[in-house]
Amino acid sequence: MRSTSVATALAVVFSSAALSVVAAGTASAAGTTVTNIGGFVVDGPLQRVFVGDAANGRILASDYNGTLVDSDAGLGSVSDLALSDDGSTLYAALPNTHQILALDPATLDVKTTYSIPTDTGPRHLAFTGGKAWFSYGDQWDGDIGSIDPSADPAGGADPVAMAQFPTEGTSVGLWGQALLDTDPNRPGVLAVGQTGISTDSMAVLDVSDGAPKATAWYFGDYTLNDGIGDIDLVPGADQVLVNGTDRDAWADGKFSKAGSYPGAWGADIAPNGLVAQFNAGKVAVYRPDATKPLRTYSLGTSTDYATGNLRWAPDSSRIFALASNGGTFTLKVLTQPTLNVPTLTVNAPSSAPRAKKLTVTGKLSATVALPVGAKLSVTRTDLESPGGKALPAVTVKSDGTYSFADTPPAGGTVTYKVTYAGDADHTAATASDKVSVSRAGTSLSLNNNGKLYNYGADVKFTAHLGTTYKNRSVKIYADPFGSDKGKKLIKTGKVDSHGNIAAWVDMTRDTAVSAVFDGDARYAPKTAKVTAYARVKISTSLSRYYKTAKIGSTSYRWFHKNTSPVFNTTMTYYPGREHRLDLEVYYQGKWYATDSEYFGLGTNGKTSVQLDAPGESGIRARMRSVYVNGSSGDTVNSTTYGAWNYLYFSN
Repeated sequence: MRSTSVATALAVVFSSAALSVVAAGTASAAGTTVTNIGGFVVDGPLQRVFVGDAANGRILASDYNGTLVDSDAGLGSVSDLALSDDGSTLYAALPNTHQILALDPATLDVKTTYSIPTDTGPRHLAFTGGKAWFSYGDQWDGDIGSIDPSADPAGGADPVAMAQFPTEGTSVGLWGQALLDTDPNRPGVLAVGQTGISTDSMAVLDVSDGAPKATAWYFGDYTLNDGIGDIDLVPGADQVLVNGTDRDAWADGKFSKAGSYPGAWGADIAPNGLVAQFNAGKVAVYRPDATKPLRTYSLGTSTDYATGNLRWAPDSSRIFALASNGGTFTLKVLTQPTLNVPTLTVNAPSSAPRAKKLTVTGKLSATVALPVGAKLSVTRTDLESPGGKALPAVTVKSDGTYSFADTPPAGGTVTYKVTYAGDADHTAATASDKVSVSRAGTSLSLNNNGKLYNYGADVKFTAHLGTTYKNRSVKIYADPFGSDKGKKLIKTGKVDSHGNIAAWVDMTRDTAVSAVFDGDARYAPKTAKVTAYARVKISTSLSRYYKTAKIGSTSYRWFHKNTSPVFNTTMTYYPGREHRLDLEVYYQGKWYATDSEYFGLGTNGKTSVQLDAPGESGIRARMRSVYVNGSSGDTVNSTTYGAWNYLYFSN
């Protein structure tokens, strides 16, 4: 008995972890990731984006493409960041060490360290009126302070001032660490939003002369908001935007409801008044006071907590968003935020006859009005024009619909691609649809189907191709039976003047042979398949006989009656293959089958089987080896009978 080994499958698992960004709209790749957001500002002149990492005590600097270009680590904690109006200083709040750092934005080198005399902060930062403003305190005792970078400690001036929130006109003051916001277009105005409790106390302060005065104050009574998580000054209006949703106007020292946007988690407002909201897995951009988004970006992240914060570039050219992904926040860059994204549809028939006119329809729509008479470019791609052929431009109707007629010259899959190039208010848009255009059929035949050949015979397979348009090429494949051999291209080329092409196959196994015509612009693809069969190669011999002599006209191997013959078989090897030994005995003029048994082949394709000696003389027998398709352990060859070997036992 022999056994064959089976190859062991090797599974290799590749794993990698990379910081990357999935495109959102026209978002570009980024490489800045933080665990917990500790401030987020954009420097226009340097074109740098600064993100504080509160969990790891770092400040990361990226360029406008989102590529990390610098970092400053070992800070212990970072809770917020702010830029001076002239962009020369980056301020960082460190609540654990009760400090505020003044850094060089170009290098992140520390220029000055300010100690803040509190054990609860500083927490939030903003810059206006020539000073850096900060909030501090706990849930029951909040306040704001300021840093005057022009103050000279050597001359006795303390740059740090505490308890700056005005008591006059603001009731009992702050009860928490307040959020702060400023607007470069309104210097000296500071918005304050109380956090830490469910009420929504807020104020707008005039800090232009260094001594904060209350312009407006609201002692939260739940009539405007239920807790403040984000506050923004609205450019060009005496309003604040709370939680990216509610617009609250101030006048005569008080706040009142002025409108709202669809619900959001937070927002940032560009200098031109565009509002960028973040919410779950998306960012939505609104024109001032609009209720339908100008543009929406899908960030492609978990809806559980998808966006941590966002900031506009000072020139409104892009939005920077920090999106969560598995517990971290990664910087994404969203471009063309001022352009509305139109929706373009294309509807073509699912099928059509070749050389017959068909009609394609569609619609161009947008939430921002499109130009009157907008034009669409159209391209048809087919087998005759694989690179695409431009068709006449199409004008969009006043209701946004369009249609055009075309007569496809080629069959097969025809694609109509429609493109809107965009305009001053809209991005480009492209859509396409496919039509299955009919093609005529042709004939393709292949010979030798069902024929049986001896092992190793070289057989010529001839394919014949009928009428076609331009393509006269045919491919011929051979697919031997057995999982260890795959389908293989054995011939490709043009048919001759009679439409024929031939290939030779070495018939060592049953083989499926196929001829393939790939089709052309007017005739459909065609495949012809045949199966031809191959026997195995068998040779047999006997050993231990003492002579060869004929009985009648048949040649026998002669054995002594007490000698056990050995039957040797050589057969084409295949893993797991067995051969059958048939034994017959001659009696009174007829051959009678006495035994048939299967024996495994060695890996060299050979086996030897001993037949026990009969112990008496005058016996005639014969033996042969047989490969039986299926029963011999595989199905890669056709059943093959070896020649009989004749034995005679004498005294």
